[in-house]
Amino acid sequence: MEHPDRPWTAFYRAGARVEITTPAYRNLADLIGSVAASYGRAPAFTCCLPNGMNGTLSFAQVDAMSDAMAAYLRDVAGLKMGDRVAVQMPNCLSFPIAAFGVFKAGCVLVNVNPLYTAEEMARQFEDARPHALIIMDMFADKLPQATAGHPIPNVIITRVAEFLPAMPRGIVGLVQKYWDKSVKRIDTPHIRLPAALAAGRARIAADKIAVAAYHQEVAGDDVAVLQYTGGTTGVSKGAMLTHANLILNMEQTMELIEGVENGVEKGREVALTALPLYHIFAFTVNLLGFYWLGARNILIPNPRPLSNLKRAFENYKITWMSGVNTLFNGLTNEIWFRDSPPKHLKFASAGGMALQTSVAETWERITGAPVIQGYGLTETSPVLTFEPLGKARAGSIGVPVPSTEIICLDEVGNPVPQGQPGEIAARGPQIMKGYWEKPEETAKTMRGDWFLTGDIGVMDPDGYVRIVDRKKDMILVSGFNVYPNEVEDVLAANPGVLEAAVIGVPDTEAGEAVKAYIVASDPGLKADALRAYCKEHLTGYKVPKLFEFRDELPKSNVGKILRKDLRAEALADIAAE
Repeated sequence: MEHPDRPWTAFYRAGARVEITTPAYRNLADLIGSVAASYGRAPAFTCCLPNGMNGTLSFAQVDAMSDAMAAYLRDVAGLKMGDRVAVQMPNCLSFPIAAFGVFKAGCVLVNVNPLYTAEEMARQFEDARPHALIIMDMFADKLPQATAGHPIPNVIITRVAEFLPAMPRGIVGLVQKYWDKSVKRIDTPHIRLPAALAAGRARIAADKIAVAAYHQEVAGDDVAVLQYTGGTTGVSKGAMLTHANLILNMEQTMELIEGVENGVEKGREVALTALPLYHIFAFTVNLLGFYWLGARNILIPNPRPLSNLKRAFENYKITWMSGVNTLFNGLTNEIWFRDSPPKHLKFASAGGMALQTSVAETWERITGAPVIQGYGLTETSPVLTFEPLGKARAGSIGVPVPSTEIICLDEVGNPVPQGQPGEIAARGPQIMKGYWEKPEETAKTMRGDWFLTGDIGVMDPDGYVRIVDRKKDMILVSGFNVYPNEVEDVLAANPGVLEAAVIGVPDTEAGEAVKAYIVASDPGLKADALRAYCKEHLTGYKVPKLFEFRDELPKSNVGKILRKDLRAEALADIAAE
């Protein structure tokens, strides 16, 4: 039934709730335990390596192991309710154990990109001040530099093949140590994850600890996750996402997906998770949403090259997957995928960056399954809009999810006439509590309970939303935010660089590519040298793909470099070509 003030509700599936304001669970720890009780020994998470080696944990096993994780954090490591715990690892069986254990301990999860350089890690650790860190051994060699000046008292080390059967676990360990040498010496004092879990289990058994007591006082309005983002202003900060934010956003999204009429049934789905779980899209939709549905989650530690996904598609009856435009585009250009597309796939969900129409059409032609697009931001947990199943509209990001309002505003904050472009503002129960210890930054993006997204969009009369452009200078590379200020600061630190400006330009593979304009002080400076320099200080997707050397850069009267002029010039050159 259509809601009189929200015409878009007419496109919801039959029986879908229009309002979802009270979360189904008091906190995420309650959700985890309740779902585990329902599905017990059914497979919950399977880690599939590129060669097909794999390991699986049931719902009951994940529940028991995350209990032990919580006991270790609280009664062995001595953390208190509300303390921060950083988790830095790719998709693997350790991730849900760590994340769920943090929630059960009544602590706050801090997701950290495992690809970060030591400098990037240091900035996030300095801001979040975690009391514990659970990190993959492949990245632990960065810790001395990353924790200098702000040590983390409790470090727990895991490995990519953790909880796989003994033989594949041993093979992977030997390959990492002697062949590709991806695991280096770890000098930071630490405990291994299996040992930490053993200590937690021992404490539970010896002291008859009730893990539920750790999160008994955790309410929906308490912070569950610090999810770091540059937000709408480009300043790195932690969005405080509460237990209610995440549970409700999971429910808002799944409300439009679940249903026999859509072929989506609890306890019967197999979801492919190639997107990293530390990213808010996969964190909410895949880790929480598909867990809540009782789905089997196939975790891919590294989807690059795309052939790493081949065995997962061959060995499991994938019914759902999520991704970004780059992933769908790449798969449809893989010969093995085109020759043998997944036979059981019902839908694929896209987010993180704009889904190109040609990519969606090619995907559906090859797989027979549509790609449905959603839109949101880290600060919105993340989903604000989602395409109703079977009712996609070209160029649209769908309609607002239940209990969500969206309006478009002009430059002074007034609603624009219907059909006119304006900055998208949203309100609903999934909007963050604010930025961690940054009230000034919070004030820049909130107008009462309305969140200003920084994106320019248009809403159709019936509620479908289209993105027109971005108000901010942020660059979106394969769904990941790149902020020009950060890249420019790195470039400017190079002694051969006099001035630098960074913009995003269209790219067929990644959606956008980072382009750097350089005024060199060293006439012998070359692009390859600058690229290598950037790789030492920035995560790969932030490193400029294109360099252009100039004698000067366009500036305003007060000397500010005009990125908009460079962007207009670059787009004109592309159009001319």
